Amino acid sequence: MPSVGSLAAILLSSVVGIIIISPALWIAGRILVGKEKAKFTDAIFIVLLGIIINAVLSAFLAGIPGLIRLAIIILIWLALIRHFFDTGWLMASLISIAAAVVFIAILFALSAIGLAIVSAMLPKIL
Repeated sequence: MPSVGSLAAILLSSVVGIIIISPALWIAGRILVGKEKAKFTDAIFIVLLGIIINAVLSAFLAGIPGLIRLAIIILIWLALIRHFFDTGWLMASLISIAAAVVFIAILFALSAIGLAIVSAMLPKIL
């Protein structure tokens, strides 16, 4: 039986994943497979199912070495992208790589905005 702490961690991971990972996955999917196949709700389902499956598999595959477990989880994420975005394995791999690039670009943009805000406020503080 899962503990309240682990269920809370899964819930928190799901919320953060929806906010952070889903938009990047959706943008990458729209760029590579088009808006007909890559819907935002599909990106949300991919993230939710991926997080839940990852949590369940981590509990069941605890005795398996880390790299093998990581490979299994990556294949599951690719299978989710493949299924929901109605594409092949290669395109699912490209979408996941593009989503990582989009995520990093968004992260840098938000960091730059945050630094600009802090630097604009800094002379007023001093």
